[in-house]
Amino acid sequence: MDSELTDYDGDFEQHNPLEKKINITRKYVIACVVFASLNNVLLGYDIGVMSGAIIFIKEDLKISEFQEEFLVGVLSVISLIGSLFGGRASDVIGRKWTMGLVSIVFRAGAALMTLAPTFRVLMIGRILAGVGIGLGVMVAPIYIAEISPTVARGTLTSFPEIFINAGILLGYVSNNYAFFGLPSHTNRRIMLAVGILPSVFITFALCIIPESPRWLVMKNRIEEARSVLLKTNDDESEIEERLAEMQSDFGASDGEEVLWRELLSPSLALRIMLITGFGIQCCQQITGIDATVYYSPDIFKAAGLDGNSKVFATTVAEGVTKIVFVDL
Repeated sequence: MDSELTDYDGDFEQHNPLEKKINITRKYVIACVVFASLNNVLLGYDIGVMSGAIIFIKEDLKISEFQEEFLVGVLSVISLIGSLFGGRASDVIGRKWTMGLVSIVFRAGAALMTLAPTFRVLMIGRILAGVGIGLGVMVAPIYIAEISPTVARGTLTSFPEIFINAGILLGYVSNNYAFFGLPSHTNRRIMLAVGILPSVFITFALCIIPESPRWLVMKNRIEEARSVLLKTNDDESEIEERLAEMQSDFGASDGEEVLWRELLSPSLALRIMLITGFGIQCCQQITGIDATVYYSPDIFKAAGLDGNSKVFATTVAEGVTKIVFVDL
């Protein structure tokens, strides 16, 4: 009797068109979110791999301590500058094609860093990579928030942070297990070249993922926006509600003025949200965690660990710890 009921339930799910559509929609949304979050892998991988690659860069290019510090720190500054242009770029060419721009710029930077025969060329590549990372870190959460169904938006918008830590772990693993033991000039080139792979996947993803429905409405491409919402939402009432809300937002002639007025003179509810959002981001960066991660090998050596293999193995354990607690 129980087996018959189980078989019936399985047949029902298999032949129920609504259930099948919901499953397809969910898988499609997750695929879009994963592809968009690859932008954040670029940042994470750079943080993780540079902590090890810098050792071989020093050996190969014979750079000074000041050059080492400048090389490591410049990416954060350039990423900040790149992120300032991310919002404008995504409004002009769209969220999707801004991610395409990210992949091109970062790929060019990573290629220069890989092939760099001198410190100067390495710096140029790192600056380009920083611009790409800044753009990507800015646009990915926007795209994910705009394409996600309301019921899953909170969960899905956490993917970029998870992927940053996955990238850090990938960088640590490449330091310790994949390329460790090769000559310095070969080792650092391969380690930096691997960072190109996520940007290649992003390029292929552009053939699969849709444009943000909000951007399409902003450009008055209403039917295209509706089509995207139909692919990413299984609740038809929510589709029309979101579409009407977006049309209302962009329909007002003074919409941008109203937005700035709300930000500069916010209501109590909005003030709480702004303080929470800014507070979390500021506190995270004030801890200096990025610097700690970049210099993990040096910190562990100063703590008494000897030998690069032991140091890099410890950084892998650090990366696993980070990703476990972020997922929790």
